[in-house]
Amino acid sequence: MNQPFPTAPPGIPYITTAQMREVDRAMIDDFGITLLQMMENAGRNLADVVIRTVLAGLGGGPRGRRVVVGAGPGGNGGGGLVAARHLHNRGCEVLVVLAAQEDRVSDAVRHQLNILRSSGVSIEPAENVQKNKSFGEADAIIDALLGYSLSGSPRDPAATLIRAMNESGAPVVSNDIPTGIDATTGTVYEPAIRATATVTIALPKTGLLPSDARRMTGDLYLGDISVPPELYLAVLDISVPTIFAASHVVKMPEPD
Repeated sequence: MNQPFPTAPPGIPYITTAQMREVDRAMIDDFGITLLQMMENAGRNLADVVIRTVLAGLGGGPRGRRVVVGAGPGGNGGGGLVAARHLHNRGCEVLVVLAAQEDRVSDAVRHQLNILRSSGVSIEPAENVQKNKSFGEADAIIDALLGYSLSGSPRDPAATLIRAMNESGAPVVSNDIPTGIDATTGTVYEPAIRATATVTIALPKTGLLPSDARRMTGDLYLGDISVPPELYLAVLDISVPTIFAASHVVKMPEPD
C-alpha cells in the first residue's frame, strides 16, 4: 500500500483496555468532549486511511469504489458508520453490514444509522451476507465489529462476518484493533480479523505489541480523536509527546 502519512514521533506509550476506558470516561465527564465528537474524529481518520492507502493504490480516486463496512453495536461500530458516511460523501459505493439487531445497538450507533439512511447508504443485517457476495466484490472492507472491550472469542454474528472478511481476499482496515484480538494482552482469539491496516485511536494498545497480534494488524496507524495531552497526565500520569503536529493520522513504526 501507499504510505502517505508521516511517521509517528518516538516515545509514544501503549495503554491497556482499562486505561483507555478511563480516557474515554475523562473525555466525557471531565473535559466535556462528547462520544459523538470522538466517534466523528475516529471515523474520519479511518475513512482517510482507506482512501489514501487502499483505494489510492487502485488508482483513479475513491469515486465508484466499493467499500463494505462491518459495524457492531457499540462505539467501535459507530466509528465505522462515520467512516461509511465520509466514504459515501467522497463518491464510494458503500454497503453497511450490521452485526446486531437494530433494537440492541447503542444510541450513538442508532444516530449514525439514521444519518446513513437519510443519505441513501445501503444497510443490511449480517445474515444477508451469506446470501450475496458483498465482501468478495469489495475494493476495501472496514472492520468495525468489536472494540477494545472484547474478552474471549467473538460470537455470531460477528464471528461469521470475520470469516467472510478474511475469505474475501479484499483489503481489510480495522478500527482501533482487529476484531478478535485482546486489546490488553494481545491474545488472538478464533476467529480474528487478518487486517491489511489498523487505525488505532488516541494511543496504541498494549495488545498490539506481541508478535502474534502484530501479524494480524497489518500496517499500524494512530489516529487523533482530540484527547488533550493534559488528560493523559491528569488521569493516567503519562506524559505524551506532541503526536499529531503534522497530521491527524501517523504511521506507527515496527516495535523493537
